[in-house]
Amino acid sequence: MTHGYTTGTGRDPEPAAPYGTPYADAYGTPYADMYGAPHAGGPGGGGVPGTPYAVGQQHTTEPAPTPEPAPEAAAPAPRKPGRDRYLDLLRSIALVRVVVYHLFGWAWLSVLFPSMGVMFALAGSLMARSLKRPALSVIRSRVRRLLPPMWAFGAVALAMMFASGWNPLDDPDHGDTWGLLSLFNYIVPIGAPPYPWHSGSPSGLLDETWAVQAAGPLWYLRAYLWFVIASPLLLWAFRRAPWPTLLAPLGLTAIVGTGLVKIPGETGNAVTDFAVYGSCWVLGFAHNEGLLKQIPRYVAVSLASLVMAFGLWWASGHLGADGWDLNDIPMAQAAWSFGFVVILLQYSPSWQELPGRLARWDKLVTLSNNRAVTIYLWHNLLIMLTVPIVDLLYRLPFMQSARGADAITEAYSLWMFALVWPLIGLMVLAVGWIEDLAAKRKPRLWPNGTKRSTGKRASA
Repeated sequence: MTHGYTTGTGRDPEPAAPYGTPYADAYGTPYADMYGAPHAGGPGGGGVPGTPYAVGQQHTTEPAPTPEPAPEAAAPAPRKPGRDRYLDLLRSIALVRVVVYHLFGWAWLSVLFPSMGVMFALAGSLMARSLKRPALSVIRSRVRRLLPPMWAFGAVALAMMFASGWNPLDDPDHGDTWGLLSLFNYIVPIGAPPYPWHSGSPSGLLDETWAVQAAGPLWYLRAYLWFVIASPLLLWAFRRAPWPTLLAPLGLTAIVGTGLVKIPGETGNAVTDFAVYGSCWVLGFAHNEGLLKQIPRYVAVSLASLVMAFGLWWASGHLGADGWDLNDIPMAQAAWSFGFVVILLQYSPSWQELPGRLARWDKLVTLSNNRAVTIYLWHNLLIMLTVPIVDLLYRLPFMQSARGADAITEAYSLWMFALVWPLIGLMVLAVGWIEDLAAKRKPRLWPNGTKRSTGKRASA
């Protein structure tokens, strides 16, 4: 989908989600998630009272032999409240896929795993769960947890833009008073934030388009905020008319995402984003309310496959400059993401722990979910920062030959890929704790679950 700016080597920005959540401790006590609601590990939960011991009756005459007490009925082990690790794994995969997409720009990744649809669906499920509480308090909690990390990012990005000589009053794209007022979107993302298309000089440390790359993913925060505000009304409508509410965004996409009705400017982009991913958000409602489980799996998968096939068919006739990049084709993105998410949620196993070989990734999954906002906000700027670092390799003595220089050039993107993860780790250490402050938790530098679990075991 075209949002007016690019990210990485891809044409259009595609974010991960800003809704990382902490985890249950070693004893199953859930820490408040980013939205203030603990996750249920699945249906049910809680202990079942055991059957009392059988006691022989008291006699006033000669007592009869006391019968052996009946064995206590084994009470089912209480199900731990905690994280649904399957959904956490999906969120982590989406984060990694977004970073890879923005670094390499491979269009086929938008087909392989539509991260945006998945992330909006997960957020919609959590929002529906939280709306058991008063709607205003839930919205306030979401906004509070989202904005402080964004303020930290905006402060750094704007400082760099101003230091490079950018003046929003003189910007040809955002000039005059409106350009100055639009800076408010770095505080509350209700619209598109301004940024210079060219910043610095060709010989500078960063590419001249670094501001475009850095600000590109911010469109997602706007879409997410719109969905959060609309969720009480959407959930009310879904509970009264589930299927029309679920399918209405696809119909809206057919109107505003195909050119049938054109809404100019960033308003049009915002409405298109809302339409394209609206059905995925409402699918999260359906997952939380149990609607998807009421549909036979073969029926759901068959219908979802037909919708996905339609999406690919539509894309084949509307290929853009980047070919099969569904981010440039709203109708195809909406249909493909919708069907893909239906299948993922239909097979949702509701793991409380990652099974088998996946367990080795448990700490990274925990960390990425706890710091999803930080990873999402900063990863594009960090991708840009890998360029001057890789360029330093050309100055190494053993790389001065033509063969050495060619080795760096041919694997330049791989060097960037290898470097961006340590930079992301450093950023998690530097500013990730702001997510904890926003959630009213004690700040943690590296919340991968290890420290808290170890402390619990030691005290036990």
